Amino acid sequence: MVALVVGIAVVVVGIVVSIALHEIGHMVPAKKFGVRVSQYMVGFGPTLWSRRRGETEYGVKAIPAGGYVRLVGMFPPNPDGAREPASFARRIAFDAREASSEEIHPGEEHRAFYNLSAPKKVVVMLGGPFMNLVIAAVLMVVVVAGIGVSGASTTVGAVVPCVTGSSATTAPRECTDADPESPAVAAGLEPGDEVVSFGGTAVDSWDQLVSLINDAAGEPTPVVVVRDGTEVDLTITPAQVERQQVDADGTPVVDAAGDPVTEPGGYVGFSAAVERQRGSLADAGEALWDTVTATAGVVVTLPQNVYDVVRTTVAGEERDATSVMGPVGVGVVAVEVAGADAGVVDRVAIMLSLLASLNVALFVFNLIPLLPLDGGHVLNALYEGTKRTVARVRGLPRPGPADVARMMPVAYVMFVALVGVGVLLLVADVVNPVTLL
Repeated sequence: MVALVVGIAVVVVGIVVSIALHEIGHMVPAKKFGVRVSQYMVGFGPTLWSRRRGETEYGVKAIPAGGYVRLVGMFPPNPDGAREPASFARRIAFDAREASSEEIHPGEEHRAFYNLSAPKKVVVMLGGPFMNLVIAAVLMVVVVAGIGVSGASTTVGAVVPCVTGSSATTAPRECTDADPESPAVAAGLEPGDEVVSFGGTAVDSWDQLVSLINDAAGEPTPVVVVRDGTEVDLTITPAQVERQQVDADGTPVVDAAGDPVTEPGGYVGFSAAVERQRGSLADAGEALWDTVTATAGVVVTLPQNVYDVVRTTVAGEERDATSVMGPVGVGVVAVEVAGADAGVVDRVAIMLSLLASLNVALFVFNLIPLLPLDGGHVLNALYEGTKRTVARVRGLPRPGPADVARMMPVAYVMFVALVGVGVLLLVADVVNPVTLL
């Protein structure tokens, strides 16, 4: 029960804080540029609490699934004397302009958002996603460079007493008298030894050590380990074995018949101790970039990913760990992490990584160049700026603000689509949640 409460609390607080800071990212530059911000709200639905400070009402609503800042004058007004059109799509745009104009106080037309220059509009609209990227970067630094990430180290965790076969893909079994002793035992390697040099090459990581062992198969190789604070020189001759190939993602490679694809490699006979290792700021940046690119790939293929979620849920199949999730799915994973059989620090690191990934998702998703997402407003601002630049170069009169209201029908369609996707993910996350542990 404690794990459940902690997991839910972490996700809810993390989502609310991320949303609140996202909206601050919009509000601060808007106020700086003179735009009147009438509302700053975290959440949707009924208002739980609100208070007016100056010209802005700040509040919290019941459903923590988003938020908004109301920037006065988002759309340029309808032309004087314009009548409501008969077309449904044009009527939507007409009504949006009317509603936007009604928010502008007399004499404050210059404070309307539509009067900002194109670069200032871009800054305001990118402020929210940029804030999420900053949050993700800070969390990645805390996890990677501060807490550290658990992984295979260059310290010996356990020594295998014998070589049970010529292939590393063979299922492990008990040693028999006929099995030769492992190269690790023959060389005198012991649990707790830290490998610092292999074949004259300084060892920095487990992956590097595995590569060096594979290259030295069948060759007597000098190895230096640190044992009880003292360097010890050993000589190891890795056994020749067949190792299963893996792709760039670490997935085992199989042939058309489903059999493992192997390649020659070396075998010493020890496993690595799992340790929490702190990385550098560069490592944190690399982790952030990997998360951004992976999330962008998911967003680009979102329709296919949502289809896969629905298909696996209907078929009763287990969802992949990389499956797209909604807020409920993130909550389920957080509960799973909170109740995991792991140290408190490790669980905190996983949860912070989860929140970093959530903020990356908010950053990437909001850059989609369609209204009502931030990317849609950025695209319109860039169009406006390009049109004005062309007019200036050609010596033509300065064009007025881009009529973003014309895109409101698209915004409504996108809103319905997003709600639909949200409902599908909600059902899938409840019926067939993603499990990571």
